[in-house]
Amino acid sequence: MKTVAFIPVRGGSKSIPGKNILPFNGQPLLYWTAKAAQDCQEISEIVIATDSQEIAETAKNLGLSKIVIYNRSAENANDKASTESVMLEYLQTSNLQAEDRFILIQATNPFLLSDHLNDGINLLNQQPQGSIISCATFKRFLWNRDGSPMNYDFMHRPRRQDFDGAMLENGAFYINSVGNILETQNRLTHPIAIVEMPEYSAVEIDEPEDWLIAEKIHRKHILTH
Repeated sequence: MKTVAFIPVRGGSKSIPGKNILPFNGQPLLYWTAKAAQDCQEISEIVIATDSQEIAETAKNLGLSKIVIYNRSAENANDKASTESVMLEYLQTSNLQAEDRFILIQATNPFLLSDHLNDGINLLNQQPQGSIISCATFKRFLWNRDGSPMNYDFMHRPRRQDFDGAMLENGAFYINSVGNILETQNRLTHPIAIVEMPEYSAVEIDEPEDWLIAEKIHRKHILTH
């Protein structure tokens, strides 16, 4: 059984141009997720799926031996293309078998560590017919637009330290079998198990000011790991 990490990285980021290869704490942003995959012994190959020659060259020069480049089609690299579309494009042309494990990794979550990937693979081994999603602990009180609380009783407001909160999809990674993905055309299939990541891993890097915040958090929690 083979385990492949797949990182889709297109060149047309609008909010922060060139985001995926801009320096982030001394390395291109892409480096941090690729390094997590490189350090995961179960992963034999890291596929960087891109439409950009600049991104491809940057990826090749990261010094990570498992990286291979997949040149995604222009059709699946525009603003309207889904992640599933480029996953399926790759899988339909690859030599992977139905039982092989496929790990979708988002390049924009530099808080991912190999430990998280190992936890996900171990969970999938326990329920090989299902899939894995990464989530961040989210201790916030949520409300519906109609004025009703979603996840707590306001008449018995819990202290934060006593509040379980919820699991927030942080987009770091998803694991499934190749067969499941091809059959459902989706990254996830039931039953779904969760790998819990720290609350700070839910930070999104969409605007320039997000970048500075994310770098500070990354220095505190990841560079000292």
